[in-house]
Amino acid sequence: MTPADSNATTEGTGRAVEADTPEAPFVRHIRREVARTVVGQETVVERVLIALLTGGHLLLEGVPGIAKTLLVQSVAKSIDLAFARVQFTIDLLPSDIVGSEILEQSTGTFRIHKGPIFTNLLLADEINRASPKVQSALLEAMQERRVSIGDTTHDLPAPFLVIATQNPVEQAGTFELPEAQLDRFLLRHRLTYPTPEDETEVVRRSLALKLKRQGEGAVPMSAFDAIDDSQRLHLGDLTEAMSAVQAVHVSDVFVRDCVELVNLTRTHGEIELGCSPRAAIALVHASRARAFIHGRDYAIPEDLFALAEDVMLHRMRLSYEALAEGRTSEAVLSDLLSTLA
Repeated sequence: MTPADSNATTEGTGRAVEADTPEAPFVRHIRREVARTVVGQETVVERVLIALLTGGHLLLEGVPGIAKTLLVQSVAKSIDLAFARVQFTIDLLPSDIVGSEILEQSTGTFRIHKGPIFTNLLLADEINRASPKVQSALLEAMQERRVSIGDTTHDLPAPFLVIATQNPVEQAGTFELPEAQLDRFLLRHRLTYPTPEDETEVVRRSLALKLKRQGEGAVPMSAFDAIDDSQRLHLGDLTEAMSAVQAVHVSDVFVRDCVELVNLTRTHGEIELGCSPRAAIALVHASRARAFIHGRDYAIPEDLFALAEDVMLHRMRLSYEALAEGRTSEAVLSDLLSTLA
């Protein structure tokens, strides 16, 4: 890698592991503000930070009730970003997200009504409940950061990213995301249940919530009401952090390792559909952001190994024979990673 890699330690596989280094103020602020509302989930917070710092899109997958939506809203309110949430349903139309042309009867002309996609951070809640027609409406926005309404193309605000959630368990009324849509997500991260200690803290915090009074009535506060947005960072702080990520060094050896790993998925006998070139690009950019988050100005192999599953698994499809033998994508990818160790 780089001469700076000598500052990293190594583990049994011979891979470099990042040494403890100070976090950047931007990262430290986000972690602190999110921790006020969300217990644990440090890895998920890191993945959201990577999406923010690279302008990439993030898909969060997990069962209901593990704070996916709460986490995204906590991050959004810790920065002065325009935020919009769309609850995806089976009857959602593309115009409900993108917008539409509306006829003004008084003048006989059309005016543009912009949809919720004109924001900095769009939370697409339960994205797999939308029909394929709605999914296709997101493709242009996610890839080109612009949308077409009528005969006019409109640029989306900068920055713009989509953080989507989906429930992998309940399949009634859902549509599997097409490969073209999945490929546009920089990362797909699978959330797990909290540890007993973290879950105990979640329950304790819920007991500490007060009533929210509305006139003479009141309703119990939720965790969303407890989000504190008084210590927001400015958009310029995010831009400065994104510039710092761009300055993180990525060696030619690191790039070759990423490309080699992606190419291995296209020739492996158990993989029917290998990763696209976007996977190698995503690995490099996400690794650079992870290096910044961990206080380094250079990427190391541990960044690649830590992010490989989130970058590559949603871009791979095993063959029927491999599935029949009980093989999983995680196991196959682990075998490929072992060739780089």
